[in-house]
Amino acid sequence: MNAVPAGRALLSGSAALVTLMRRQRALDRAAGLETSGFVSGYRGSPLGGVDFAMWQAARALEADDIRFVPGLNEELAATAIWGTQQLHRFGPARRAGVFALWYGKNPGLDRIGDVLKHANMEGSAAHGGVLVATGDDPAASSSTISNQGEQAFAAAMSPVLVPADVADIVDLGLAGFALSRYCGLWVGFKLVADVVESTRSFDANAATMPFVLPRDFELPQGGLNGRLSDDRWAQDERTLRFRLPAARAFARANRLDRTEVAPLAGKRVAFVAAGKAWRDLREALVLLGLADDELARAGIGLRRLALVWPIEEDDNALFLRGFEHVVVVEEKRAVIEPQLTALAYHWPSGQRPSLSGKRDASGRPLLPEHGEIGPTLVARVVIECLSQAQALPAERLATLAARLAPAASAAPVTGAAQVRKPHFCAGCPHSRSTRLPPGSLAMAGIGCHSMAMWMPGSRTTTLTQMGGEGANWIGAAPYVDVPHMFQNLGDGTYVHSGSLAIRAAVAAGVPITYKILVNEAVAMTGGQPVEGAPDAARIAWQLHAEGVSRIAVLTGRAAAFSG
Repeated sequence: MNAVPAGRALLSGSAALVTLMRRQRALDRAAGLETSGFVSGYRGSPLGGVDFAMWQAARALEADDIRFVPGLNEELAATAIWGTQQLHRFGPARRAGVFALWYGKNPGLDRIGDVLKHANMEGSAAHGGVLVATGDDPAASSSTISNQGEQAFAAAMSPVLVPADVADIVDLGLAGFALSRYCGLWVGFKLVADVVESTRSFDANAATMPFVLPRDFELPQGGLNGRLSDDRWAQDERTLRFRLPAARAFARANRLDRTEVAPLAGKRVAFVAAGKAWRDLREALVLLGLADDELARAGIGLRRLALVWPIEEDDNALFLRGFEHVVVVEEKRAVIEPQLTALAYHWPSGQRPSLSGKRDASGRPLLPEHGEIGPTLVARVVIECLSQAQALPAERLATLAARLAPAASAAPVTGAAQVRKPHFCAGCPHSRSTRLPPGSLAMAGIGCHSMAMWMPGSRTTTLTQMGGEGANWIGAAPYVDVPHMFQNLGDGTYVHSGSLAIRAAVAAGVPITYKILVNEAVAMTGGQPVEGAPDAARIAWQLHAEGVSRIAVLTGRAAAFSG
């Protein structure tokens, strides 16, 4: 096994977030700013290891005055982050500002929508700044549904940066903090599973280039950061008229988007991508044997975006004008493509390219909106688009297709036949505690106990979003002949948000029995301690205070029904 060379560090995506926070602190110290760092969020794949990384680096973070406080749930964690940008509201502060990182998976991003919208309207602190790192799982490899985060960020007016690899997490993350401070908005940080769950070595001693302030953008009087006297109408105008344009100006001034290949003569086809899709595009070109110099000679350009919403318009327009055709490579629903379409709509006909992405120039489906894409699929798209544009000779295209054939045939076959259903770990108490009395039905929830749905002869069905366990029975119970329902609920979810669902069931008076499965760990994401560490006795007393009519505490083998 080869050792990591001296002067280089091997980082996972989660560890890169630790390095990002420490480097931001070092940058502030070098600039003479006495700041602190703050991290909060809630675990969930592909960001299920962030808390472990923060705990492992506890001494270094403490030395750098960076505080890690895991959230009880995503929304409360985001509200704590909001507080770090409000120091000016509470009198004299001991720090010039606090730069803060929120982390969570995409369902958690949905939960913090109201916090994000309010915090963006109020504005980040001038020496603070917030990065909102969200874990995207387009393949639903560790999620109940396939998910994508850009639309939620856009709805909350958060600019979105998309790292392409682990080193990018650090470099682009630093840009994100600087951007947040400048434009006054919380900055979305999209981390796809294939990026954050990978590792990479990079230069641990590399100097970070200072970020520059735009010279072509005039800030309004009073700036764009949070202020004490501000009403909702002024906030709305400031966000739309100034903060979002300021984000574009910052991206332009610091060249966050980059032209990786520029045509040497003529502009035939441009490929545009960001993040993981950019890596897929690059690997696709390697599979095809298309080197950068051949692309440039053929009039083919490559443009890599970092800011995917709102896109920077001036430099991207300068690159794209005059191309005959532009191909946008992106996963799931289109985000970049419709913005480029709107950007080019009013260009003169000789400068306006045809665009492909989710559909080709003739309107036929091209890149799927469902699932995830990969290099082999992208390579097929590259061949098809270059063929339609006649950007390469026919014999060269035939060579590319022949080169791709072995890779395509070696691609794994997907389908239900390949799926291996997971099972409870050996000795797991929930393999018994989820059993039911004869004739009974149960509903699952978010947690590893949901595997009860997949067991042979299971009478456990359906699940809800995290924290909604049992609330769907309130709607169903009056209209079915089932007299009673069991609801499985893990103690981690109970603390996160599930206790409110129990309160709702009590208020509605529905016939339901919650089976709270207590193992004093968040087992599904690695066994982290449950925030607040409530044991079975504390939970029982809490339920008693909530008005639950009958409570039974079962331990050991008594927890299993015989049916």
